[in-house]
Amino acid sequence: MRRPVESAQYTSFRYATRLADLGVMASVGSVADSYDNAMAEALNGTFKAELIHRQTWRTRDQVEYAIVEWIGWYNHRRLHSAIGNVPPAEYEANYYRSANTPAPTGAR
Repeated sequence: MRRPVESAQYTSFRYATRLADLGVMASVGSVADSYDNAMAEALNGTFKAELIHRQTWRTRDQVEYAIVEWIGWYNHRRLHSAIGNVPPAEYEANYYRSANTPAPTGAR
């Protein structure tokens, strides 16, 4: 019998299939490292601290609208010191403009 928390790494078959259907390569690190997950975990922590845990949510719709607004603010208006005190959307646009490379579909 395996312990409930044991070193193992896996991805779900449905997740891997969906990524393949979209032409996306999964980022999966080696067993017991968290390097590929660190940025996502940092963003999740920021999201929870700045939005989710700051109030009591009464309805699912209320949470969904707040999430959409927070993501828009985070990507288009919030200044990020790690990327030169500009919002991520502006940083990405500058990157593609300076690289003379078309931005991927969906990027602004």
